[in-house]
Amino acid sequence: MTAFKSDFLNTLQERGFIHQCSDFEGLDALAAKGEAIAYVGYDCTAPSLHIGNYLTMMLLHWFQQSGNKPITLMGGGTTMVGDPSGKDETRAIRTVAEIEANKASIRGVFAKVLRYGEGKSDAIMLDNAEWLTKLNWIEMLRDVGRHFSVNRMLTMDSVRLRLEREHEMSFIEFNYMVCQAYDFVELARRTGCHLQMGGSDQWGNIIMGVDLGRRMGTHQLYALTTPLLTTASGAKMGKTAQGAVWLNADQFSPYDFWQYWRNTEDADVGKFLKLFTTMPMNEIKKLEALAGSEINEAKKVLATEATALLHGRDAANEAAETARRTFEEGALAESLPTVEIPRGELDAGIGVLNAFVKAGLVASNGEARRQIKGGGLRVNDESVTDEKMTLTQASLKPEGVIKLSFGKKKHILLKPA
Repeated sequence: MTAFKSDFLNTLQERGFIHQCSDFEGLDALAAKGEAIAYVGYDCTAPSLHIGNYLTMMLLHWFQQSGNKPITLMGGGTTMVGDPSGKDETRAIRTVAEIEANKASIRGVFAKVLRYGEGKSDAIMLDNAEWLTKLNWIEMLRDVGRHFSVNRMLTMDSVRLRLEREHEMSFIEFNYMVCQAYDFVELARRTGCHLQMGGSDQWGNIIMGVDLGRRMGTHQLYALTTPLLTTASGAKMGKTAQGAVWLNADQFSPYDFWQYWRNTEDADVGKFLKLFTTMPMNEIKKLEALAGSEINEAKKVLATEATALLHGRDAANEAAETARRTFEEGALAESLPTVEIPRGELDAGIGVLNAFVKAGLVASNGEARRQIKGGGLRVNDESVTDEKMTLTQASLKPEGVIKLSFGKKKHILLKPA
């Protein structure tokens, strides 16, 4: 393990955040002085960020904690273009109204892990639409485009992998890396920014920005990326039967967020405690050492601490208590996630397969059938044995809801509205 001068890089190394860095020595010296400025860009493709974005938010958190200044860059401009990284098809073109609505919905989450203000190390938020939408096409080609080699652009993973699979790439997507690289140069000029951070899939785009800065005469720029998030079994992290693990509470409830971490594989507990909580390393090492059934206590700590950081301590404690009552006492906890269904549908009768799909507990009727055969689905704590079962008003518990369960840990309340 390398001994860095800066608390920032020492923390990232100890907690497992580092995948690649363009110049450890130069960045280390700058960060050690508390003079570094870094940014991460967030495109506004959905009303909420997801767990993958949360990893880079934690990068900015530790950057700020070490006395340096973070920038959150909203991608109001780049979202109009669409990042081709990791995609086989062209992203749908979003309207300006959609982008603005997503941006407004996303903005608040950053303050959960960052301190904003006007102090030396206080975070600031900018939007690349401010400069990208004002660029003159001919001037952009002459002043910026001439520094890009198409030969090199074709070797970047975001382009190369798409072409190797013989999938079409539009001209607008091909220009995404140019926009991202220009962002880095613009931030260097406007704010004195030195460092761009991101996931490992962004390495090529970030390095393009470092190179563009050199060619356009900025100060030295740096790149740093995190590893690809995977579980111990090799699965890509951040997906559930209900879809993505969103950060906004209205997209993915604090209880669901708590449950997501509670269901972590044994081998991942230590890794995720380091990445997604701010717990001291000595406490994490004690939890990592737990074995057998004791590892479940470490999972509960992970779930509570990760949820507290994003949704607040009260929400985390409530989620933990809801889980305890549901699993240990079999109680119908009011704070279980609730899905509303039209009362008329319940009057007419809802097939049990359809009910579990509507609740987001399974992805399809076929999956529901397989789970019924394996004894994995329950209605009001009773195993479902008949796939033709129908839920009606008579299925409502005294509390006015129907409790659907998938296994021991996933529960949804269906509520007529």
